[in-house]
Amino acid sequence: MQIAVLLVHVLAAIALVVLVLLQQGKGAEAGAAFGGGSSQTVFGSRGSGGFLSKLTGGLAALFFVTSLGLAYFATSAGSAPQSGIPDAQVIEQQHNGAPTLDDGDQSGNNAAPALEEDSGQESPNP
Repeated sequence: MQIAVLLVHVLAAIALVVLVLLQQGKGAEAGAAFGGGSSQTVFGSRGSGGFLSKLTGGLAALFFVTSLGLAYFATSAGSAPQSGIPDAQVIEQQHNGAPTLDDGDQSGNNAAPALEEDSGQESPNP
């Protein structure tokens, strides 16, 4: 049921975008470039204004209803897994089970390796 409502919702959204782009603006003849001028004979003598505006209103109402339906499905689906900062006990359990860098070599030998000293022989110059 939720998938069907989602599908209708997406199709209504796409149809709304297309219908809004097809409508002619008041005073602007930009719709004639896309065939808006010739479509007046298809939709009757009044043109496509009344038909497209009613269809847009109907699709907007359908979009609103499907939005409410999807919101209902989202809230009644059950409790979602909690997100955010976990409790201190969870953090301690994770910390106790995973090794850290401090758990490694405890010998205290943190000195850098020394360079070998020259044995007194000089290298020949080429």
